[in-house]
Amino acid sequence: MTQLAFVIDQSRCIGCHACTVACKVEHGVELGVFRTWVKYIERGEFPDTRRHFAVLRCNHCSAAPCVEICPVSALYKREDGIVDFDPARCIGCKACMNACPYDALYIDPSSHTAAKCNFCAHRVELDLKPSCEVVCPVGAIISGDVEDPTSEVSRLLGTAPSAVRSPEQGTGPNVYYLGVDSAALDPLAAGGGEAYLTTEVPASQRQKLRALGGDTPAIATMDVDHPPPWGWKVSSYFLTKGIAAGAMMLAPLLLILGAHGSRLADVVPGALALAGIALTGIFLVWDLKQPRRFLFLFTKPQWRSWLTRGAQVINLAGALALAFTLVSLLGLHGARDGLRWPLIPAGALLAGYTAFLFNQCEGRDLWQSPLLLPHTLVNALIAGAGALGIVAAAVHGPPTSLSALGWTLVLGVALSAGLVALDVFGRHQTRQAERAARNLRRDLFAGRFWLGGGLIGFAAPAALGSTFLAVGGVGLLAAAGAFALAGLWFYEDAWVRAGQSVPLS
Repeated sequence: MTQLAFVIDQSRCIGCHACTVACKVEHGVELGVFRTWVKYIERGEFPDTRRHFAVLRCNHCSAAPCVEICPVSALYKREDGIVDFDPARCIGCKACMNACPYDALYIDPSSHTAAKCNFCAHRVELDLKPSCEVVCPVGAIISGDVEDPTSEVSRLLGTAPSAVRSPEQGTGPNVYYLGVDSAALDPLAAGGGEAYLTTEVPASQRQKLRALGGDTPAIATMDVDHPPPWGWKVSSYFLTKGIAAGAMMLAPLLLILGAHGSRLADVVPGALALAGIALTGIFLVWDLKQPRRFLFLFTKPQWRSWLTRGAQVINLAGALALAFTLVSLLGLHGARDGLRWPLIPAGALLAGYTAFLFNQCEGRDLWQSPLLLPHTLVNALIAGAGALGIVAAAVHGPPTSLSALGWTLVLGVALSAGLVALDVFGRHQTRQAERAARNLRRDLFAGRFWLGGGLIGFAAPAALGSTFLAVGGVGLLAAAGAFALAGLWFYEDAWVRAGQSVPLS
């Protein structure tokens, strides 16, 4: 067994950036992105201050989460332990960037694919050392087989204490540091964001560090930018997929309540599901950096990835919703009643697979919550009921069906609020998760969370839905549904962004 690894002796490192420059030249790395970079931190108060360095890069993990989540096997682990990548396969989904706990991946501005340190695999195959190791003027970078007890890296690790980045993530990193200051490897130990040595302060990184406040023992004075990979398109995909899944799960209930002959019970849920699935597909493909390669999800699938599995779930749900809608339009009630029951598990799977996908994003601890699966199911029911409630203003539905939608909204909102309280205000297993939750409820995204999610998404639908149940009026139901959908988007957008708001390097 072979596992190539780096040992970086930070007691020798002079912070000259020769490794960074050599890497850029060797691989043609564009300006603004980095495969290897040097982070500066400073401790103490003038005049008793000291600067420390850390050379950061891909850790070529023994259990690499980026390989696990990549839907098309663009990232793979070689027999020599190098985690390499194939840009010709990459679809630019950016899932690997959220799976990596070390901020090691980036989107190449030229190829629009993911990229990272690949240990200079082309040099290794010729028995040459990686370019960063060759140019280091003080011999601070050493590579070799960590499984070979006679190698230099094994000798160094056997004679001097070493450290790795974020060992609690359980990825088995294979970049070892000697003589490093702990704050240089701990992304939550160096805050600041205003004291950079260069004038080009990375905007998103500055925001992340500023959010750490003054509770850190060190100040970061040089770093590179790691903008959040996912934004409003992913938040919108959450909502459209929730509408589709919720409509599918609620369709059998509406039929059972005696809405036979009402379009609100058969045609509308199927049509809503189809529309939601179509919009979901649009947002997913739109968010890809290589949208023309989206068919690779079906022609070159990597089945351990929940992105690949989710694509198949979307297809299955779409086919079932289409069949249900067609038989309803044709008045084939027997076939419709037979198809209604599979809508429930298909809708639940459509809603719930996202929880497993976000759980695979091991670099984002906020997304590792065990409450994520039930929360996605509850929010899908809210989204489905909200959308159906809006349509009910134009399409007749019997009182029993409207009442069911009202109760689903009111109870769903109450349950969702309870899950949010537990998830955001409860105890968190890691400091990163706690910091992300704090950014959500108090710091960076508090406005979206409280005004968008809390007031618009919880209070307004609960009040309007309860009033509808008490006095009736389909307009109140439609208004409750509209507020619920808007609030869901605000909350989920804040949650997606908060998960990515904590520095990883």
